Amino acid sequence: MARYEFLTAWLLDAPREEVFDAIWDSEAWPGWWRGVVEATETDPGSPCGVGRRGRYVWRSRIPYAVSFEVVSTAVERPRLLEGEATGELEGAGRWRLFEDDGVTAVLFEWNVRTKKSWINALGPVAEPLLRWNHDQLMLRGGEGLARHLGARLLAAI
Repeated sequence: MARYEFLTAWLLDAPREEVFDAIWDSEAWPGWWRGVVEATETDPGSPCGVGRRGRYVWRSRIPYAVSFEVVSTAVERPRLLEGEATGELEGAGRWRLFEDDGVTAVLFEWNVRTKKSWINALGPVAEPLLRWNHDQLMLRGGEGLARHLGARLLAAI
């Protein structure tokens, strides 16, 4: 399996609690995040959100949909979300949120392996394209989140 490690950062002119709530409400993502085809909660997990399970389907610039499930493994409102992915992608994701004077920095780490044999076979050659595709998808997420919150996206990398 091909392995990928991604790091995305968004800087938003919005309070951390509002940013956290929008990220936590993943079922609403298709309404504001271009590229999210489906986001469905399949199990709410514990009262604090640990064990929450969702099914996601994504499609970005490359015309291929990727589907996987994520179960939350850590929830510390409004600072941290962690989860384990299974399906066409396997691995771990982590959202960390920091606030200073009404500006929120969001760091998203996504460390996954691909399960599709054709992607794995193309991995060494296609890696730059897959990284670009991921970056485009995440940029759309930062822009959409800012619009959704009525905030400004100050930076996205």
